[in-house]
Amino acid sequence: MPRIQSNHRLVVAGLAALALVGCGPMAYKIVPVPVDRTLEETVLIDEGGWSPAKIVLVDVEGIIYNMHKPSLFEEGENPVSLFVEKLDKAAKDPTVRALVLRINSPGGGVTASDLMYQEIQAFKRRTGGKRPVVAVLMDVAASGGYYIACGADEIVAQPTTVTGSIGVIMQLINFGGTMDKIGVEATAITSGRLKDAGSPFRKLRPEEREVFQKLVDQFYGRFVSVVVKGRPKLTEEQVRKAADGRVYSAEQAVELGLVDRVGSLRDGLADVKKQIGSDRVRVVMYHRPLGWRPNVYAQSPPAAPQVNMVNVQIPEELVLPQARFMYLWTPGL
Repeated sequence: MPRIQSNHRLVVAGLAALALVGCGPMAYKIVPVPVDRTLEETVLIDEGGWSPAKIVLVDVEGIIYNMHKPSLFEEGENPVSLFVEKLDKAAKDPTVRALVLRINSPGGGVTASDLMYQEIQAFKRRTGGKRPVVAVLMDVAASGGYYIACGADEIVAQPTTVTGSIGVIMQLINFGGTMDKIGVEATAITSGRLKDAGSPFRKLRPEEREVFQKLVDQFYGRFVSVVVKGRPKLTEEQVRKAADGRVYSAEQAVELGLVDRVGSLRDGLADVKKQIGSDRVRVVMYHRPLGWRPNVYAQSPPAAPQVNMVNVQIPEELVLPQARFMYLWTPGL
């Protein structure tokens, strides 16, 4: 008989459920959760035949963190860690012939984006470069999302994709004026003049701006080099000309050489079939137990429901006072 584990999260879940449903009729469903959380495989497309080639579909979605993304009822996953785990599983499976990255992300942290890009390179080395990697861009594949796509051998964009935004942003906030009005003063005791550089409690000093600008320029240079490596038909001058931070439509990206062609996810899969020389394939995805996906277009479960009538969510890294360097497209912020 399976052991029943209880903790405070069950209590929170119960209270949240009561708050959401109010006084109406209620029904409860108890689902056993496996203790083993090893990734499982779900077949999305099976074209039949004797031992069809296996293609693994891996999602890169949402803002890219190198930290856990908590949800209402669970601890959540670290996107970078989960990505590495999926690529590792695919690399160890000798029946896997190719990898398709489905990217729907505005980007995220500089380091998180670079780690995922590096893991794609590691996958290629481990498999001897014999397993093609194709990136299929969905709604948005901007900044860090495009950075990751540059690790693929081919990039296919949906007709309605927004991509590009090649560049770096460091968002700083200054509350100094508001604090002066309400009579609040912040004092920092530091070991050096630049120890509290970027403090939200005062204006940015010229020497601080210079320090941060040099770092932004360095990370920008890294981004440009990744694009140049991933788009060998483009020169560094051409990349820098396109890399002014703006986003592009799929057709514009093709004209600039940032994307190989406009097409759908199924077009991307068809390209993979040609590259591996297989008429019949089996497309699979990896997921945690209970994270079943019904078909090739299935996305992650929706975010937790909100009780308040007006809900404005701002990425955590744009709310916290510490400065962070981001490969992130942030329209309207």
